[in-house]
Amino acid sequence: MTSALTLTNVSRQFGETYAVDNVSLSIEPGQFVGVIGRSGAGKSTMLRLLNRLIDPTSGSISFGETEVTALKGKALRQWRRDCAMIFQQFNLVDRLDVLTNVLIGRLAEHSFLSSMAMQFTDEERAMAIRALDRLDLVPQALQRAGTLSGGQQQRVAIAKALVQQPRIMLADEPIASLDPANATLVMDGLKTINREDGITVLVNLHTLDTARAYCDRIIAMRQGRVFFDGTAAQLTDDVVRDIYGIEGLRDFNAAVTSTAVRSAVPA
Repeated sequence: MTSALTLTNVSRQFGETYAVDNVSLSIEPGQFVGVIGRSGAGKSTMLRLLNRLIDPTSGSISFGETEVTALKGKALRQWRRDCAMIFQQFNLVDRLDVLTNVLIGRLAEHSFLSSMAMQFTDEERAMAIRALDRLDLVPQALQRAGTLSGGQQQRVAIAKALVQQPRIMLADEPIASLDPANATLVMDGLKTINREDGITVLVNLHTLDTARAYCDRIIAMRQGRVFFDGTAAQLTDDVVRDIYGIEGLRDFNAAVTSTAVRSAVPA
């Protein structure tokens, strides 16, 4: 059964500031959605609300008939399994090998003692290898995660999320610290999973070209609110100027140019 992910009048307040302000959205199953906006626009907060890493100040989040904002205990842990989160900082254990890091994505299915002992079945190990194979990482399976490049670590994080067998993947700025070549590998991996598995993907992005190239739908946030919701073709230069503002767009373009120059300089 397919279900839509729905936010209804969702707000999250920190002190006097609304990081997310009265947002209502419906994300249909299987969509690849990019979320853009200036720093502080509310993008990361919105993803953390969806995963229930933080709770809304008001409003509700639902997935089909499930009221996500009401989940507690085991039901909440199951939701975090179904709604996998991929972070900019990778969230891997550097001293463990790649295969074990991916298998950590299966811990939600284990008892406390089994989790503590890091005991995994042969079936789970095969699942992890298949996930690594999809992301071209099998040769690195027994390598310590801390020895990999940033792009490789982010693809390990995607494999770790994939073995959770989620229905939704959330990715918070997954390519912000990567060079263009590795950013392409990461985005290609997410898009392939979206197309082949039908998993809904929401990804926060800091580059417009990436959003336009990969996303079926683009949501732009400004000061905690949804400012634009449409296709890449509808995201015209005039709309972009309204989203970022003239000063913000100038800073944005300067940051993109600086990143491109850095990536072109040999290490």
